[in-house]
Amino acid sequence: MLVIVDLDDTLCTTWDAGKRVLMRLFLHLLVKRRFRMIKYLLFRGYRELEGIEALHRMDIEGIMEEVFRRVYGEKRVEGFSEILELVDKTFFSSLKLYPDALPFLRNLKEMGARIVLVTDSSSRWQRRKVKHLGIGDYFDDIIISGETGYSKLTPHNFKLALSRFPDDEVYVVGDRDETDMAGARAIGATGILVRRGYFRRKHIRNADYIVRNLNEALEVIKREHELKKRAEA
Repeated sequence: MLVIVDLDDTLCTTWDAGKRVLMRLFLHLLVKRRFRMIKYLLFRGYRELEGIEALHRMDIEGIMEEVFRRVYGEKRVEGFSEILELVDKTFFSSLKLYPDALPFLRNLKEMGARIVLVTDSSSRWQRRKVKHLGIGDYFDDIIISGETGYSKLTPHNFKLALSRFPDDEVYVVGDRDETDMAGARAIGATGILVRRGYFRRKHIRNADYIVRNLNEALEVIKREHELKKRAEA
């Protein structure tokens, strides 16, 4: 059995941490009278970045530079380093594992599953998250878009995971339909969408199962696994 799992908003509270960042950043920008950036955040201008493939391979510094370029016409403005430090400190002080993450990973290991983390963003940023959360030992492999050069908007990294751990029983667990679930469909895997985090209200068309948390995702995997065993008996 191969289980390909996403990191952000699947295993850990990335969007909750991101909201804390936005609140702290808003107050900082208000003090600094950065009203154009405040308007951009208030009207959720950052949503325009969701479909830009290159940004899925960037870390927070690269994304912030792109945001400042869109708002001010340049990558860095006065006080950018101070803002970046505020964002970094607030984010990592707020980033936690969901309570169901460790039981989910432990149970998969007990079932004998190979677990591959497939995640977007830069190598430095994502590996720092994995270390911060203390979950690196659970994964048989970690595939990051910043290392492969392909984001999860394409199926490349899902195909790469399957090529490294060939199996005829494959599950993909993630929170985003157009990346995680589309990737599952592309490799013939069972797609289990965990409806939480930033993308929880998005339209879903690729998932085989929609669940509320990783406990439910685990139950789906166990049930499917048992059905497969019976069919092979």
